[in-house]
Amino acid sequence: MQNTETTAKQKEIREAAARLFRDKGYAATSMRDLAQAVDLKASSIYNHFESKEEILRQICFDNARRFLHGLQDIENMQATTGEKLRALLHLHILIASEDLTSVTAFNDEWRHLAQPHLHDFIQIRKDYEKRIIQIIETGIALGELKPVNPFIAMHAIFSSMRWVYDWYKPGKTISFDQLVNDISTCLLHGILK
Repeated sequence: MQNTETTAKQKEIREAAARLFRDKGYAATSMRDLAQAVDLKASSIYNHFESKEEILRQICFDNARRFLHGLQDIENMQATTGEKLRALLHLHILIASEDLTSVTAFNDEWRHLAQPHLHDFIQIRKDYEKRIIQIIETGIALGELKPVNPFIAMHAIFSSMRWVYDWYKPGKTISFDQLVNDISTCLLHGILK
């Protein structure tokens, strides 16, 4: 059983790794870089993690779990499709604002996962996307959304939010509520009067 000091050090190492993966990329980040970032000897990192890939795996799957739990709550809502899509936008922005660095690494570096973890992660992503497409298809069937291609709508929503992870700084830009409101307005209602 690990003590809290080890757990705190693991958290520090993961946060440093997420920053390095974001700034340098996973492939260009060495365990030596990581050790230097947390003021340890390179060999000491291995007391906490067996490999750089294990750190990436934890970042990716921990973030995936956060998104999946949030999506399940959204699916269970007694709400209109518009309210569910707004809740989905809120979920993505909330997770990004709570941990910008990890979410950036999660979005951009997952391709470096080794098998069988890469396969498992891709399956989770595909399932997540299918579930969102189903929300959109239901909204179209109920007449709550325009008859657009659900696949394109889902990707338009996600690609329209990728910049948030790089730009949004809680407390330094606009408020979280204003960000969610403005993005929801642009994506769900458009900006034409």
